[in-house]
Amino acid sequence: MPTSRASSQPAPGHAPPVSARERLLLLLALAFTSLAANLWSAHRRAWLFYGDAEAHLHIARRLFDSHRPGLGQLGSVWLPLPHILLAPFAAITPWWRSGFAAVLPSTLCFLIAALALYLLLRIWLRALPSLFALAFFALNPNLLYLQTTAMTEPLFLATLIGSILLLVRWQLALDASKSAPTSANRASLGSRHLWPLMLTLIASAWTRYDGWILGFAAWLWMAIALHRRRALIQRRFILASFALLAAPALWMLYNAVYFGDWLDFMRGPYSAAAIEARTSVGVVPPHPGWHNPWVSALFFWHCSTGDAFARSVVGWLLLALSLVGLILLVRRLRHSAVSPRAFDSRPALAIPLLLWFPLPFYAYSVAWGSVPIFLPDWWPHSFYNTRYGMELLPAFAFTLGFAIDWLLRQLAVASRHSPTSQSSARSTAQPTPILAASLACFLIANAGQMLGQGPLVYIEATRNFAARSAYTETLAAALARLHSLDPSALTLVDTSAFPTIIPRAGLTYRQTLNESDKQFFRAALAAPAQRAGIVLAFNGDAVARAVARHPQRLRLVAHFSAPGQPAASLYISTLSPLASVLPAYATQ
Repeated sequence: MPTSRASSQPAPGHAPPVSARERLLLLLALAFTSLAANLWSAHRRAWLFYGDAEAHLHIARRLFDSHRPGLGQLGSVWLPLPHILLAPFAAITPWWRSGFAAVLPSTLCFLIAALALYLLLRIWLRALPSLFALAFFALNPNLLYLQTTAMTEPLFLATLIGSILLLVRWQLALDASKSAPTSANRASLGSRHLWPLMLTLIASAWTRYDGWILGFAAWLWMAIALHRRRALIQRRFILASFALLAAPALWMLYNAVYFGDWLDFMRGPYSAAAIEARTSVGVVPPHPGWHNPWVSALFFWHCSTGDAFARSVVGWLLLALSLVGLILLVRRLRHSAVSPRAFDSRPALAIPLLLWFPLPFYAYSVAWGSVPIFLPDWWPHSFYNTRYGMELLPAFAFTLGFAIDWLLRQLAVASRHSPTSQSSARSTAQPTPILAASLACFLIANAGQMLGQGPLVYIEATRNFAARSAYTETLAAALARLHSLDPSALTLVDTSAFPTIIPRAGLTYRQTLNESDKQFFRAALAAPAQRAGIVLAFNGDAVARAVARHPQRLRLVAHFSAPGQPAASLYISTLSPLASVLPAYATQ
């Protein structure tokens, strides 16, 4: 006897109807997928293709490997949580040098994000459409590559989807509180989800600045929901609100204490605005969408669809299906009243629409936040920040699940009312497997065609790596050779542009004097030959300016250049033991 829709749903305020066995099987399948991607990435040595991946490991490592270890090494621009999570793995020197240090934490974030998306879908949908939506998300080649690197996208996606899931559960518990017998019970029903939700939002706020907007939106939603129930002024919510507010406040305080400006992340020398000012060289506009939110939104949308869908008929059909799912979701919100069944609660069903918040966020950020997006098929026909589009992948997957669920239901209704359904029970069982097999083929074809066409994020990473890899290898080899002649020599170098030179040279940061050492670095800039045995200067950087001001007792031993890269000069101090052995080195 067929079961009704209501009978298969969770009770109000309860967890989604996903068994432990179902979760375990999902995690095993996701772990296998992640392992395959990691083996693929390891085979190509792609862990450090992104320059930013090198920089994230650089920050994580110097938390303890520097002349002044501690929180001050976190820097002022990138938020701290990714580097804190990477630090224990970056402490293992071979893992840090190879890039493998990022694999375990990024893979874990991928598993959390994928499982959270499935649990979110299962609140409203059956297993089959939820699995299709999960497959679309987890088989995305761009995401599979990113979860093998130190990039922050996997962690942010985990906190984004996790926050939405927990906010939905909090809302469901709040809706169920209407049937609670006492006011005390009504006030406490949502409390078990409150702190997990706040901690996840705090993690998001300490991962990417997008998380600040997500945190505010989630808090505002909760505040309005509680206000409507006249329960806004309650101790636990006020404490949780202060904890959430403390996340950005502590980051501003940290900037003020360590860098002298509470907004150094916005206007300091390493901020996005400063980078744009240095690289645009007076060109107006410096990038597409500059001061134009409509063009910015268009670029972000094009980037997001390119990151999620193949550039083919299959990709366009899946995109159309995802947008149909969004329309179905909005229609369901408009035509459903708040139901006594918690799973049909209109407020809870509206919460996943927050998955679309990256669209207005990046429309603003590209226009006025100095974070351009370049795409190969639009001017200036290049690759830059294509990974930003990955933030809409959960939204596409979620609405795709609703569209697939609708298709399966429409097919089931049509098959039940077909003339052949009364004469053959077998005929009613045929359409659904055929549609399911067709959808599976579409999802596999989408991922396969993206691989064949070249995933945008991975292609950007390879071009990023190709532009600097040979140069950094040459510089690292020269630096390693000098250190082999005098292992005790300190190297004065600004590591911000090419952080991978130090690990590739076989050195640690304690064997350098770099920009993160603050007073040690400033002292070395004032007297390079007296403070360091080796000096590596890049044209225009602080070390090059120091050498120009204090050239005494410095001997140029090599000069390097490469297309598109700043020229580099390698010096030794004549006060160093290297001065007596250099002729033997120079003739080899």
